[in-house]
Amino acid sequence: MARTSLLAALVLAGATTVAAQQPPARPAPTPPPPAPAPGSAGIYKNNAELSAVLKRAIAAISGDTASASIANTDQYRINVVYRPTPGAAIAHPGNTELHYILEGSGTIVTGGTIVRPPAGSSARTTIANGEAHPMTKGDVIVVPAGSAHWYRDVEAPITYLEVRFVAPAQTK
Repeated sequence: MARTSLLAALVLAGATTVAAQQPPARPAPTPPPPAPAPGSAGIYKNNAELSAVLKRAIAAISGDTASASIANTDQYRINVVYRPTPGAAIAHPGNTELHYILEGSGTIVTGGTIVRPPAGSSARTTIANGEAHPMTKGDVIVVPAGSAHWYRDVEAPITYLEVRFVAPAQTK
C-alpha cells in the first residue's frame, strides 16, 4: 500500500511540475463592443479626430498600408486607410465593404478569382478575371461579402474611409 501511495505522490508531483512549466495561456481576444442600439445617438468623430488618428497610424506604419480604427463593433468596422502602394488581393467572407476615397488615385480590381503566387515568390496575390475601376477623390465602391478586391495600381497615395459590415444572411 505504501508503495502505491509513493508512486501516486511521485506521479502527482511530476504532473504538478509539468503543469508549472507550461507557458501561460494567452488571454482570449476581447470581443468588439456591441453596435449602438437603435434609437441611440450613435458614434460621432470630427475631421480633426480622424486626421489625428490617421497621422498616428501613418507614423507607425509597418508595411505598405496604415489603418486607423474609427469605430469597431460586433456589426461593423470603420477605419481610415492610407495606402501609398498597391496591395495584395483579399476577400472577406461574411463582410461587405464600402470604400470612400478621401484623397489620391489608383485602380481597384473587384470580383474574379484570387491568384496566389508560387511558394517562395515575392510576387503579391492578384486577381484574374476581375473588373478594374479607376478611383479618385469622392469615388465610392461597395465590395460584396466574399468578393475579391485588390488595389492594383496607386498613382497617388490613396486614403479612404473603409466601412466593413456584417452581411445579412441570404434568404430564399
